[in-house]
Amino acid sequence: MGRVAELAGVSVRTLHHYDEIGLVRPSARTRAGYRAYAAGDVERLREVLAYRRLGFGLREVAELVGDPSVDAAAHLRRLRGLLLERRDRADAMVAAIDRELAARAKGVRMTPEEQLGMLGARLYDAIGGAYTATRRTDPRIAAQIRDALGDARTVLNVGAGTGSYEPSDRVVTAVEPSAVMRGQRPAGAAPCVAATAESLPFDDHSFDAAMAVSTVHHWRDPIAGLREMRRVARRVVVLTFDTDEPGWQDRFWLTRDYLPEFAGVLADLPPLAGMAAAIGARAETVPVPWDCADGLFEAYWRRPEAYLEDRVRRAMSVWTRVGPEAEQRAVRSLRDDLGSGRWAERNSGLAGLDAADLGLRLLTG
Repeated sequence: MGRVAELAGVSVRTLHHYDEIGLVRPSARTRAGYRAYAAGDVERLREVLAYRRLGFGLREVAELVGDPSVDAAAHLRRLRGLLLERRDRADAMVAAIDRELAARAKGVRMTPEEQLGMLGARLYDAIGGAYTATRRTDPRIAAQIRDALGDARTVLNVGAGTGSYEPSDRVVTAVEPSAVMRGQRPAGAAPCVAATAESLPFDDHSFDAAMAVSTVHHWRDPIAGLREMRRVARRVVVLTFDTDEPGWQDRFWLTRDYLPEFAGVLADLPPLAGMAAAIGARAETVPVPWDCADGLFEAYWRRPEAYLEDRVRRAMSVWTRVGPEAEQRAVRSLRDDLGSGRWAERNSGLAGLDAADLGLRLLTG
């Protein structure tokens, strides 16, 4: 055991602990009672330590290395993809720091948004801490997603966040680039891999289905990510937003009357038709219930007072994207209109609606 610990760069105590919790158990013991590691045991230890050094918790590692459908070669390919992504992030951060140093040398002041962007901070790392307060699975939206998944038994959830809408009756693997979001996944959630949609560390046709819920608009290259989902799964299910319809900003009173900057947030989102074509999908409307449990941006269309609450807005990426000035102006105007009755006058037709079409679409291909 001492030799194995020395080669692995860990303590003998660590190997004892892994044995006790069933993570890496030696196949045999010597006559003197010492643990003896076979080649297969060392291979598993290598996988465990590699995942640990990439930041995975012991529970996640146990689920990853304990998956009987994944062989050693698949683990190596997955680890290679994760390491390449980490290297790319480090290279990008070095380049960003160099740019900021050059700017500071010229006396140029960087805004907070520019500083976060230059250092490669992910949006969900900025807003993710508020997610558990208001972002929960809505059963009606979940039922529509579940129906779209059909008979799929193995499901990859891309941009999985904290795990909302992951079906409990399927074998799920999650992919999430944000450490903040991964850290908020509940106990018992599916194992989660640190990776991006554009570079999924899985073999072709590894899953029956791949799903992505309200995340495509955050991807660096949505079409590339969708094609990756198609590569690894025979069925693809994506909840996204429709910007194809002329005047789509006017569907929702919040963007129409208070936050026109929302159009800029989705300016780089590919047309719905283009996303559907990338995965050979059909689109269906996802109505937003008036009492939607998931605090997404459109959730409170019949409960406008909610948008005045900072804890509600913090779990919506839109407000971070438009910036504090636009947010403060929108909140101030909405508060004034609610107090004067102007909002109720403008939106009197909403009171009798149980659900509304606000542009959410489910692509199934």
